[in-house]
Amino acid sequence: MGVLNVTPDSFSDGGRYTDLGAAVEHGRRMFAVGAGLVDIGGESTRPGADRVDAATELDRVLPVIRELAAAGVPLSIDTTRAAVAAAALAAGVTVVNDVSGGLADPDMARVVADAGCPWVLMHWRGHSRRMAELAHYADVVTDVKAELGRRIDAAVAAGVAPGRIIVDPGLGFAKGAADNWALTTRLPELVALGFPVLFGASRKSYLGRLLAAPDGTPRPAAERVAATVATSLLAVAAGAWGVRVHDVRDTADALAVWAASGRPRLAAATGGVR
Repeated sequence: MGVLNVTPDSFSDGGRYTDLGAAVEHGRRMFAVGAGLVDIGGESTRPGADRVDAATELDRVLPVIRELAAAGVPLSIDTTRAAVAAAALAAGVTVVNDVSGGLADPDMARVVADAGCPWVLMHWRGHSRRMAELAHYADVVTDVKAELGRRIDAAVAAGVAPGRIIVDPGLGFAKGAADNWALTTRLPELVALGFPVLFGASRKSYLGRLLAAPDGTPRPAAERVAATVATSLLAVAAGAWGVRVHDVRDTADALAVWAASGRPRLAAATGGVR
């Protein structure tokens, strides 16, 4: 899944793709070099980000969706709003990637159920302004599994087909660095829930801190590519269905080597979401 943020304030690439032409070209390029989905987002969810209204979000994403859908690029919409998801589905996206796991907008489950589309339910405890204060766990993997399980149950109760559900542990969302590493190393426990798992560590701040300079300055986001690829391979080895990344070519190249080495086939290639 290639990341396409059409926002001015996303943590890694904010402002780079606010121009329609630049956004469409980047989306087409990611698809050409290996993205199975291009994930379009019109509202930053970085820690501390301010919210935008639905009209602004729609103004940002719909022109890009229409252009890329017309070009045959498979798309997902990164949104927590049911109205944005519905409009994006009508414009050509086929997957809803909801970082709130359905908690931010109670109407999201109805939109997804009516569309019959795949729905990514990410582990989430609150909007960007509050997420840092919510990063408290007895055991992060156990707690994330339990909370995702409740979101799965709620989705199915609302009419969403179980075979359309994908889960995401939500690295960086109400998670500290130690939480992110625990979720990475114990990812098979989340895979054991029985749903496809999407893993999104791309360029995140905990990787920047891991690779910090001797004076403690974190590695800049754009220079975390190798670390992102490494975490993606760890996730695939653990059974992840997909990885959400900014650097599609590098990740696709690494996964091609993985496949050629005789490792187990990727989950996405063996069926994935039904």
